[in-house]
Amino acid sequence: YTTLFRSISFEKTNSSISNLFGVARNLRKREFDAAIVFPNSFESALSVRLGGVKRIFGYSSEGRRIILSDPIPVPTWKDEIHEVNYYLHLVAHFGLASGRGSGEPPTDVPPVIKVSEERLSRAKEMLASEGIASDVRIVALGIGSANSEAKRWPAEYYARLGDAITASSGARILLGGSKDDLRVADEVISKSSGRPISFVGKTNIADAVAMLASVDLMISNDMGLAHVAPATGTPTITLFGPTKDNNTRPLANHSHVLRKPVDCAPCMLRQCPIDHRCMRHLTPESVLTKALEVLAK
Repeated sequence: YTTLFRSISFEKTNSSISNLFGVARNLRKREFDAAIVFPNSFESALSVRLGGVKRIFGYSSEGRRIILSDPIPVPTWKDEIHEVNYYLHLVAHFGLASGRGSGEPPTDVPPVIKVSEERLSRAKEMLASEGIASDVRIVALGIGSANSEAKRWPAEYYARLGDAITASSGARILLGGSKDDLRVADEVISKSSGRPISFVGKTNIADAVAMLASVDLMISNDMGLAHVAPATGTPTITLFGPTKDNNTRPLANHSHVLRKPVDCAPCMLRQCPIDHRCMRHLTPESVLTKALEVLAK
């Protein structure tokens, strides 16, 4: 059989009720036969049920058993290994992965993203338009994190790191992120002595992936770009603080994790109630040492 994948976008509003019924209407128009609900919330499962889908697979958390046609018990090993296995275990019950019905977790499979020559050429043109020659090393910094301020390494630290990398290796600094990260990007630029180039909020997903495949190193907060970059083959250093790196670290090869152990981490909070020590104790000097080590390989 042939499996086709298509993305269906949906514009959120400020009303959770409006979003719930909006998603349901969107699904009902397409008359889906089955659904796998990855989010663990009650609302996500309810929107699929209201969308007319009769066969619904999902974890039986948040009181959702009455909504799901095929509720899957949350595995006992959920918090012990990488989170990707939690979702692989779910799709295994649908028959899309090996190990259906097994209580054992799936095996980690490093993700790989192949970028076409056409997209790589476009990325090089975009870099050239900013005055970056093809023979110059480039280090990208993933300075944001849309869903958690606590996961953000301080902007002044990124500024100091970028300046130090340029002084030590001659590499140009590139800032990456979404429109939600524009304020942070502006802060990094204002605190930098050098001239970091910002593509924050200026690229679509395809161009961002190609851009990350074209740089020599990515240094990032715990965010989506930190998973994309190593999957394209780019060495990546991810800075962890409040979140659990054993559960959410990038699985792709060429990935490195840095964190500074403190008593209160990982706390999984989105806002730090004290002094953000988990990220502030991870100094630009220590990250620079690792960055130069990776660049030298």
